Amino acid sequence: MHNHGHDHGHGHGHHHGGLADLLDLDAAVLRDYHAGIVAWVAGQGPVATIADLGAGTGAGTFGLLRQFPDATVTAVDSDEDMLHRLAGKAAEHGLGDRVRTRRADLDSGWPADLAGLDLIWAANSMHHMADPPRVLRDIRAALAPGGRLALSELDSFPRFLPDGAAGGLEDRTHAAMARRREQDMPHMQSDWAALIAAAGLKVTAERRFETTLAAPLPEAAVRYARASLARTREGLAEDLGPADLAALDALLGDGPDALTHRTDLTIRAARTVWIAEPA
Repeated sequence: MHNHGHDHGHGHGHHHGGLADLLDLDAAVLRDYHAGIVAWVAGQGPVATIADLGAGTGAGTFGLLRQFPDATVTAVDSDEDMLHRLAGKAAEHGLGDRVRTRRADLDSGWPADLAGLDLIWAANSMHHMADPPRVLRDIRAALAPGGRLALSELDSFPRFLPDGAAGGLEDRTHAAMARRREQDMPHMQSDWAALIAAAGLKVTAERRFETTLAAPLPEAAVRYARASLARTREGLAEDLGPADLAALDALLGDGPDALTHRTDLTIRAARTVWIAEPA
């Protein structure tokens, strides 16, 4: 589990250093976008105890700590290396006393010590679950009276190239990713509002968040685009034709078509967020 959703053809649980670096870049480059989402969630009311499901390297955890200065967060993930990186950041920023890490695979069951929570934050992690309806029922049981769930899911993976660039390359990579997700993560495009209601939770707010970072992008954003497309290239090596793989290689290389030489890169991202409470 992680809270970014950059699977790019990889199945649940394939964490490694490259993904952790990508999550950190995402958190840095899209910081204002993520902060706006957390601020909207914080506007629903104060909370003291929070669990961040699929915490990854901590984008959600640290955003929540900023918005709720008196709260504590339990960062939950199945990947020990991710949690180790998150804990290191918390200590570095003097937040160690407000963050607890909890290694858990929620597909194996809900941890008994995750209970009485004011807010459960599930950002781009629910679609990884083998049985989201069961996990949503567990979430309902783990909420304190008056507690809330904040669930967000990507509408699509970020886009970086102008429409039609490289002969529509990005459209084809996104279509290939969608086909792969149908096999590896069949819950990606679930009707989350319906699943939330079926678990005994009532949606009290819903909002779609979009962002566009326009050219020229700062250097960190170009690195983010490059890392993301490199992961796409790796994950879809068996799904794309030779021409599209060559086009991706050109974008990732050092030649005239390389990302680092383009002046038209943008970052476009969108996700929907649902706030729910026990019905």
